[in-house]
Amino acid sequence: MRRLISIFWSHLVMMLVILIAPSLQSKAQSGAIVLDLDPSKINQLNAEHLPNGAWQLITSGKDPWIYTKPIPNAIGSEAKILSFEYFCPKGLDHLQIYFGPVIGQENSKLVRRIGLSEGWVGYSIDLSKEMKAWGKAGDFLRLDFGGRPDVNIQIRNLVIRPMSQREKELAANREAKVKMEAEMESRLKDYLAKNFSSKISKVEVEDSKISIEGQSLAAGSIYLCEVAPYQDVTEAAVFETAILVSGKKFETEIDRFVDRNGIKYDRVLSKWVLAEKTTSGYQIISHAHFPDIIKAKYSYPKEVAKGRKGIGGFSVNRSHQEDLDEFGATSATVNIWFSKFMFTKPADGRIEHVYNGKSWYFRAKDVAMFDSTFRTTARKGIVTAAILLVDKAESCPDPEIGNLLQHPDMDPAGIYSMPNMTNPASVECYAAALDFLASRYSRADKKYGRCNHWIMHNEVDAGWEWTNMGEKTALIFMDTYIKSMRMCYAIARSYNPNSEVFVTLTHYWAWTSHPRFYPSKDLMEILIQNTKAEGDFQWAMAQHPYPQSLMEPKTWLDKQVDFTFNSPLITFANLEVLNAWIKLPEVLYKGKIKRTLWLSENGTNSRTYSEQDLKEQAAGFAYTWKKMKVLDGIDGFQWHNWFDNRGEGGLRIGLRRFPDDEKDPGGAKPVWYVFKAADTPNENAVFDQYKEIIGISDWKETQYKGKIGK
Repeated sequence: MRRLISIFWSHLVMMLVILIAPSLQSKAQSGAIVLDLDPSKINQLNAEHLPNGAWQLITSGKDPWIYTKPIPNAIGSEAKILSFEYFCPKGLDHLQIYFGPVIGQENSKLVRRIGLSEGWVGYSIDLSKEMKAWGKAGDFLRLDFGGRPDVNIQIRNLVIRPMSQREKELAANREAKVKMEAEMESRLKDYLAKNFSSKISKVEVEDSKISIEGQSLAAGSIYLCEVAPYQDVTEAAVFETAILVSGKKFETEIDRFVDRNGIKYDRVLSKWVLAEKTTSGYQIISHAHFPDIIKAKYSYPKEVAKGRKGIGGFSVNRSHQEDLDEFGATSATVNIWFSKFMFTKPADGRIEHVYNGKSWYFRAKDVAMFDSTFRTTARKGIVTAAILLVDKAESCPDPEIGNLLQHPDMDPAGIYSMPNMTNPASVECYAAALDFLASRYSRADKKYGRCNHWIMHNEVDAGWEWTNMGEKTALIFMDTYIKSMRMCYAIARSYNPNSEVFVTLTHYWAWTSHPRFYPSKDLMEILIQNTKAEGDFQWAMAQHPYPQSLMEPKTWLDKQVDFTFNSPLITFANLEVLNAWIKLPEVLYKGKIKRTLWLSENGTNSRTYSEQDLKEQAAGFAYTWKKMKVLDGIDGFQWHNWFDNRGEGGLRIGLRRFPDDEKDPGGAKPVWYVFKAADTPNENAVFDQYKEIIGISDWKETQYKGKIGK
């Protein structure tokens, strides 16, 4: 889901470009100014102005640059921020901004790295120290796009403007926040690594009661304390509940529901910790422990995909639904932007959902579309996972919902937000949304269809783009993300006894080229450490192992891969690493059960619709499928994108052409036929024609036979 998925969104982007231009001109009137590029003043760069308003720039040497057109009017004194949106799968090694008309190093601003972006993201640069007297009518900029040839970057909405109110707030809070979080991280590291002598051994949630067992060797009065999702166990000195326990071993039973903050709070969301009471509050003496067993409302067998072929971003709003049957698809992902159709107040066309005694509302026409989608997949026996996405507050039709759900530290550069887990009201709103979805799509009778699993947000190792909560260390980021996973797990398991929550990751494994991204392996090690400390739960993996370059389908040429657990990337070329990692003893659920592993968003690209490019796209998938066939740790492969999408920065990664293609709208590409043939008696007859492109004579040559190194 790293690119916007539906054709609707592609068209929407084009409409927004038209609408944005007047708004940007209004900014110019208030002291900011819109910049346009001048393709007549260019070096080692091919510049094309695209129909959607963006500029596509492809570097052809080591000194690529382009001028902007002269600004018609002087800019305001506070306009010191250069901002734009960009799409660049490779990223830039640097961006240098020269302030014309005098072009020189002493009159420039160097940004050492612009991270890769596989979706449209915002970027802003503070020029206040470098602009000096620049900004008079007739002045211009020269933009130098790195020092490498063959870099494709698209850029739009280039403007110099004053700092936004949100940016001012973030800047004002940044220093204090960094200091506070550094102290919290130190305590969190100590907490996770500590070997406590006291522990909570079991938490079991029934219909109306919660049973808790544990032991303590500490002297004095020991309390069983409740840690709500909006609390941090290492920071809290006061807890919502503190129950005195006695004896080295204890068992206690408490009410599942309690009146709190004006609602009937469900303690299935809480974790529990042992603590001693001190003069300054409570001092924890154990790790906290989440529920181990949650009684589900329904009882039915676990639905497991009968094969590995699936479709990503499925919706009944999309054409060619016959592909599900043609492919023999057994799994699918469905994107749910729930904050786009959730409301705090009733109105015509809204469905009421009561959660813990409080009413929330969901727009009926959106819900009906998801009902139809999940009924379709359920009818066809397709196992589905919903991708849960939290929009920016400004994109939510109900401002109150937006303010409740957007993380308070979210940077405007992000596409989506980490859910806000910092206060009771926000937690309750988020839980209500999860409960609405889980209760509706977990029914035993499948009245509205069935959603089996939940993918928690999108590509969290690239959280700066896709699950933004500001600049955070990996540990602080994961602490919040795990809270979100645990909350969804608790609610989903309250209905479906087999529901799983998926962590979602890019192909950057032990390394990343973006200064604000995290290596996936680091995040997974934190997740494993957390579950070891606070109780295991049945999380799963949704990996996106695209080729090293999304543009290049010949993934067997990938260079940034190896066959160790410290491989920089995990792409189609070294899937054996992921297959081996998921089966490591320390990764298994409860040390015994292999976790579900879906390649939930992936595919190969055709650079154009030329015969050769289409063959290479098909060959890339054939190579991947033949590798994957012998890897028993991988449970599903969901192709993204189903159709080529105009909003994906020049990629043609679909199984079908652009729906508005002039020659063959939505037509099946050669890769469509290869995907259809996969796992059928016709597989080799279709696949074998691509051996020559890959450079092999036998499909066994695609498979790595060696040992995966540590």
